[in-house]
Amino acid sequence: MSSLSRMRYLRAFILSLIVFLTCAPLSLKAADDLQGMIDGFATARNFSETEEQVNKLAATGDTAVVPALKSLAAGDLYYREDDGKVFMTADASSRRNLLLIDPLTGEQVGEASKRDLEKVGVNNNLRRAIDAALAGLTLGSPDRNVRLSAAHELMSAPSEDNLALIEQALEREEDGEVKSALSQARAVSILNSNAGIEAKTEAIDDIAAIGGREAISILLSARGSLEPELQADIDAAQAKIEKRLAFWDAGQNVWYGLSLGSVLLLAAIGLAITFGVMGVINMAHGEMVMIGAYCTFMVQEVIRNSYPDLFGWSLAIALPVAFVVTGAVGLVIERGVIRFLYGRPLETLLATWGVSLILQQTIRTIFGPTNREVGNPAWMSGSFDLGGLVITWSRLWIIVFALAVFAGLLVLMKRSAFGLQMRAVTQNRRMAASMGIRTPWVDAFTFALGSGVAGLAGVALSQIDNVSPNLGQSYIIDSFMVVVFGGVGNLWGTFVGAFSLGILNKFLEPYAGAVLGKILVLVFIILFIQKRPRGLFALKGRAVES
Repeated sequence: MSSLSRMRYLRAFILSLIVFLTCAPLSLKAADDLQGMIDGFATARNFSETEEQVNKLAATGDTAVVPALKSLAAGDLYYREDDGKVFMTADASSRRNLLLIDPLTGEQVGEASKRDLEKVGVNNNLRRAIDAALAGLTLGSPDRNVRLSAAHELMSAPSEDNLALIEQALEREEDGEVKSALSQARAVSILNSNAGIEAKTEAIDDIAAIGGREAISILLSARGSLEPELQADIDAAQAKIEKRLAFWDAGQNVWYGLSLGSVLLLAAIGLAITFGVMGVINMAHGEMVMIGAYCTFMVQEVIRNSYPDLFGWSLAIALPVAFVVTGAVGLVIERGVIRFLYGRPLETLLATWGVSLILQQTIRTIFGPTNREVGNPAWMSGSFDLGGLVITWSRLWIIVFALAVFAGLLVLMKRSAFGLQMRAVTQNRRMAASMGIRTPWVDAFTFALGSGVAGLAGVALSQIDNVSPNLGQSYIIDSFMVVVFGGVGNLWGTFVGAFSLGILNKFLEPYAGAVLGKILVLVFIILFIQKRPRGLFALKGRAVES
């Protein structure tokens, strides 16, 4: 090694030694100070003095005291009577003893008899103070979720002692959501402090900006302790929040209505096709939805048992399976039963009702009468906030799926040869037959298509409803109402009817209840049909108008 290298190593060693000798006493002193504060719990004469000691520890900003505070909140902090030394404790092998744990290092330092130890008392008010102190200490965590949770803790347990910690955290915080939560916690703490009128007025405005029923609760709880001149500001802030809540409640009802409308669209669109082309009142349509849901269950069972890594793709795999299976069942029903009953609507209704009972009992025999569990893939789980709305991923994806199915059927009806034949048979069956269209097979494949689309609806409904033999019965009446209201055989009428009735239902439910709301919707449709017997969008054609 050269002399130059030796000199460099010597300098580095001397510098390290100086740093160690300088910092070590400071670190030891800081540890001694923290230990002294923790030992101060032994001399606290009441809960108020214990809370003062908690606030002193929190004011240090040192996360080393977090275990001791958590132990205090859990009732596991004791002090030794002979020397006043405070320890965290845990159960020992002997019931008469407790393990002693150093509150700063977490190391076990022996055992002591329970008779030689005294518990540091804690009550609910003290626990709230400890929660607030822990929140303040975790504001510097590198994990933004921990910081966000800490900000919410400070908001729920406001204290003037936390203001300094919140201010420091605000200065260094860069995450927008955490910064907003800290600002709100600061406002709540100011409102519960001895700050001046101007500061509290600004705090009231900040709390009003929080919105939500939580903000109203904060204002109402602070009303009694605030100065009289602030009462008008609180009333104005409360009115502002309630107005905003009413707006978002209306928006949430619209979202729920769109969600229900997408479900009704999926359940009704297949019925609109068969009813419009064939004039058949298919009471077994709900069972096609139910079979589609059970197809999803079977696909997930196979994937769970044999290919668990593919569970995220289970719904994508279930869609073609459900479409093919329910389409095939629909084709068998049309060829085996319905084709012999054309022109006899009452007999067709009774026959398809009998088929629905057979299908329900078959499913009960195979799968049992109880509900079956269908899992949600990760991408359909959870929710997110959009302003004041709570949007669940499952509902959002079902709306997207319903719109995709609707668009696909529109393309099929307008751009394909089969769609052209379907429209021809719908408008004038005899003229279509004279032009060489095989109307019996158009009927058969139309019924199969409508059943297949109902199977797709079952896949979607398996994510938000119970999969049971009675699943289809919940939607058959609503589906008929959508079809009649929108206009028989018209896809756009079904689209508008589904979303209109869905939104109307959700606006009526808060005032009339779910059952009475549906009755009112039914009454509305009956009155509407009296004025427009063909629905919102009536089909045009010689057969229709004759």
